[in-house]
Amino acid sequence: MDSFEVNKILGAILGTLLGVLSINIAAGAIFAPTQPAKPGYDVAVPEQTPAGKPAEPQQQQPIEQLLANADVGRGENSAKKCQACHTFTKGGRNMVGPNLWGVVGRPRASEAGFNYSAAMKGKGGNWTIDELSQFITNPRGFIPGTNMTFAGIQRGGERADVIAYLNSLSDNPAPLPKAAEAGGGAKQQ
Repeated sequence: MDSFEVNKILGAILGTLLGVLSINIAAGAIFAPTQPAKPGYDVAVPEQTPAGKPAEPQQQQPIEQLLANADVGRGENSAKKCQACHTFTKGGRNMVGPNLWGVVGRPRASEAGFNYSAAMKGKGGNWTIDELSQFITNPRGFIPGTNMTFAGIQRGGERADVIAYLNSLSDNPAPLPKAAEAGGGAKQQ
């Protein structure tokens, strides 16, 4: 091969590279991305009650009044969101959370075979209807340090339905407090 042929091959390669470079420069000028003032994205997060602080009770109706209109069927339907972590059958297995059969009136952190958080074990006492309402409203606010990551049920009517359903899951369901008792006297704890 003579030098003229080599020059044609090298010229073709050089011309191709020069053409690709010019197309890249032109595309960069046409489709130039704007650089952000600061790196990252702004994520709009609505303000919530911080964990560890109880929800404001003065805005909530007493659970006794809400239970007057509670429906076990609606509560069973609302409790379906809890089935990802809990079971509701008598003698049911523990999952991410303990079995909730007979939870109303049961001592806290007492379900056999479930590893409760230190915060839950340290709370002590039995689950009353009022305390279940507070816990279901804001689990981490009522028992700071609990492992339960559920955000809570803020709507009082839905919460009362769930509590009525949980109360029905027992061989001897506890009597639900009457709405008349909510207006007279102080709450018992």
